[in-house]
This record gives sequence, structure tokens and C-alpha cells, in this order.
Amino acid sequence: MSDSGRIDVHQHLVPPAYREVMERHGATAGGWPMPGWDARSAIAMMDRRSIATGVLSVSSPGTHFGDDAEARAVAREVNEYGAELVKDRPDRFGLFASLPLPDLDGALAEAAYALDELRADGVVLMSNVQGRYLGDKVFAPLWAELDARGAVVFIHPTGSALPMLDGMPGPVVDFPHDTTRTALHMTLNGVLSRHTRMKVILSHAGGFLPYAAWRFTLGSQFNPGTTPEGVLADLRRFHFDTALSAGPFALPSLLAFAAPGHVLYGSDSPFAAEEQGRLFDSMLDDYDGYEPGQLDAINRGNGEALFPRLGQA
Repeated sequence: MSDSGRIDVHQHLVPPAYREVMERHGATAGGWPMPGWDARSAIAMMDRRSIATGVLSVSSPGTHFGDDAEARAVAREVNEYGAELVKDRPDRFGLFASLPLPDLDGALAEAAYALDELRADGVVLMSNVQGRYLGDKVFAPLWAELDARGAVVFIHPTGSALPMLDGMPGPVVDFPHDTTRTALHMTLNGVLSRHTRMKVILSHAGGFLPYAAWRFTLGSQFNPGTTPEGVLADLRRFHFDTALSAGPFALPSLLAFAAPGHVLYGSDSPFAAEEQGRLFDSMLDDYDGYEPGQLDAINRGNGEALFPRLGQA
């Protein structure tokens, strides 16, 4: 563990106004109960778990509940709320700004405002937008804008068209699948090869991507202009967080696949209860297969490379 504490790239905020909108629409995070949250409690949790800074984001289902005007207002409100937290405690908080997709014009405007005016550390996108995955050509202007800014993009899973199975809310099994699906969709449609300035973090160790990466290269047979080698290289452009994914079976696959410096600590707090988070923390810290310095890099160094301001905090 770094003496400076972990940088947590997968930590959520639930502003009061956002909770009210969720409740009004009867929305959930894939059937997962909405946890309690406030900034003071978040800092107390971070202190207990040696987390120096949490880069905050809104979780599934994002900020669009069917109406573009409402979505623009919700995104603006949660982004300004988060920016105030960062302004008050820049050492403890960062912000991935929300965008009101599928309203593309609204998303482009909010990205510019959040990155330029609010000085957000990056943006968060859901893994699919009303069934459209992120390699869809409709999102090309947004990817071009984010790449031009060299933005850090955090991709969080959300519900899909799959019916939820009894006793298995989306975050248990469907979310890792949706992350995997959008990552491969982006890769086979050239998002990663065309846009090399931006950095893209996948939640939860990329779902099943590291484990099945070689299998996914078969997609090049059906996508002209791609090759197995190119697909694999582009898949390794992604960064991966360890949220709920630092077990002894997942870590060997993740560390074998990810490019050097591309694995970052994530807690998934407060949606992952602290007891669950502590278990994954201990498995991350106790794993015995690291190269020298690799654990410190996951806990902090790789986060400092993506967010240089945190290296000065």
C-alpha cells in the first residue's frame, strides 16, 4: 500500500436531487437498491480503507429518463454538485461528469462545460444508451470531441435488453456482460484505433474481456479492416478498475492481459457495501503474484498517471 493512500476511480455519488429524480421515475441501478450517501460518510469510509481520493460518478442508469430537457438539467445539476465537492476538497474527491445521452447535442455541450468550466477530471458514459452500444456511429462526434480533449472516459455498465433473472439483479451478472459487449463493440468499430489521445477505463476489470480476449479476436472475420492482432492491441488500450474484481481467480487473468500501468483501484462504494469492499481490498492486497511495485501502481501510481493533479495533492 502506498503511504499516500489509494486513488479510487470507481466511487459513486448520490446527490439528493438525483435521488429524488430516481425515485420519481421508479428507476433503479439494474434492480440494485439505492444506498445512502453523503460526502462526510464517503470521506469516513475512505479513511477506514486507506483511500486518499475518490473520483466520483453517477451510476446506472445515468441521467436520462426519457426527456431530453430534463436530462440536460439533471446532468448539469449533478455535475455542478460534484464540482463543488471537488472545489471544497480537491485532495479527497475527483469527478467524472455525466452526459445526457442519447441527446448528442446536449452531451457535447455538457462535456465542454464540465471539462472546461467545472474542470471535471473526465466523463462517465453508460455501457449502452437505450440499447445502442458505444461503438455505434451515432456517437462518433462525441468520441471525436473527447479524443480532441485527451479526456479520461469512465465506462460504467447499465441495464440491457436482457430480462433480469429472478434473484439475479443486473449488477450480479448482467453488468459485466454489458461492459464486455460495449468494449468489443467499440474495438471492432474502430473507436480505440481512431482515438488514441483519450483514455478509457472499463469498470469491474472489463467484465469478461481479459479472460476471453483471444476468443474476441474472432470478430475480425466479420469486420472488414480489422485483424486479430489489431483487435487484441486495441482491447489492451483500455484501462481497468478492480472494483468487485480483485479475487484470486480474476486477478491473474487481468494482470496477464492488461497493458502495463492500465490497472487501477476501484471500490464501487457505496453500491458495494463496506464489508464487501473490504473483502476485495484484502484479496487485492494479499495477492502474491505481483511484479515488484505493481500493487503500489494499482493502488495509486497508475491513477496519478491518468490524473496528474492527484499526484500533487
